[in-house]
Amino acid sequence: MKVVVTDYIEPDLTWEAGKLGGQGIEFAHHQLKFAPFDDVAAATHDADVVVVNMVPITRELIEGWTRCRLVIRHGVGYDNVDRAALDEAGIPLCYIPDYCVEEVAEQAIALIFACARRIPRSRMVLDESSQNGRWDFKDVIPMFRMAGQKLGILGCGRIGSRVYQKLKSFGFEFVICDPYLSEKRKHELNIELVDKETLFRESDFITIHTPLTQETRYMVNRDTLALMKPTAYLVNTARGGMVDVDALAEALRKGVIAGAGIDVYETEPPRPDYPLFGLPNAILTPHLAWYSEDAGWKIREIIVLEIERFAAGLPPRYVANNVSAPRMPAETGRS
Repeated sequence: MKVVVTDYIEPDLTWEAGKLGGQGIEFAHHQLKFAPFDDVAAATHDADVVVVNMVPITRELIEGWTRCRLVIRHGVGYDNVDRAALDEAGIPLCYIPDYCVEEVAEQAIALIFACARRIPRSRMVLDESSQNGRWDFKDVIPMFRMAGQKLGILGCGRIGSRVYQKLKSFGFEFVICDPYLSEKRKHELNIELVDKETLFRESDFITIHTPLTQETRYMVNRDTLALMKPTAYLVNTARGGMVDVDALAEALRKGVIAGAGIDVYETEPPRPDYPLFGLPNAILTPHLAWYSEDAGWKIREIIVLEIERFAAGLPPRYVANNVSAPRMPAETGRS
């Protein structure tokens, strides 16, 4: 059995190579994130399992595979993978939605508090006041206590629900939108749901926790930003494509909303002309919401577990497309 890693973010994959090699599994790993298509195709064409971080898994690439029966996406999102093409090929797309729930929830909360308390600007005020020999707070006021304010949560799955659970004791009122949340889960969380327009109108803070799909792409745009209060803040730790960044930049410059905390970008890393660079009411972090030493090791262990499950003939724990389990090569017509 052959496993091929197209690209990875770990310092090295020595642990994985030793773990799988000891079980007789051929393990090859590459750094092909920015490589030409032909290089990716050559590296993966005869793999039984493809593990991918950010390399685009396109229809053309999939059609060139001769043996693949499982794709594992290193992470929660899978917008770089052509799921429909995998459906047609009978290849399950395994993803890892449960490795960094706490970390992303904590980052979202950190950005909410940093926006509300204007932490980055406060440091600049301290430096300026120190130089001038007197306090001058005009650039950080007004600020308001968070107790009693409305926190809007767009998407109340694993991460959104953890934000809700962690912040309940802070005295927020919650405005939650998730049209796909089950009645059972609503009852477990003891929440009521609202529509998207109500959430944008009523929230003092909005934090996004939905997957990137055609339905959610540019969910935050000029129209939805115009619904928000001028004192409201937007936080995005989900995917950059949720937000029309040009519209957000315009809204921040014109005072349509008070500020934003952003950890994710459509192009990563963002280019030097990224529209939010230089805006004093934009707090930007480098797509590290997922990261902790704990989460970094957990995802490595889970990916190895998924490979071991595949080798044992077991289905993936979480599948993102419409193929529930790997098929045998004879069933797919693959050699």
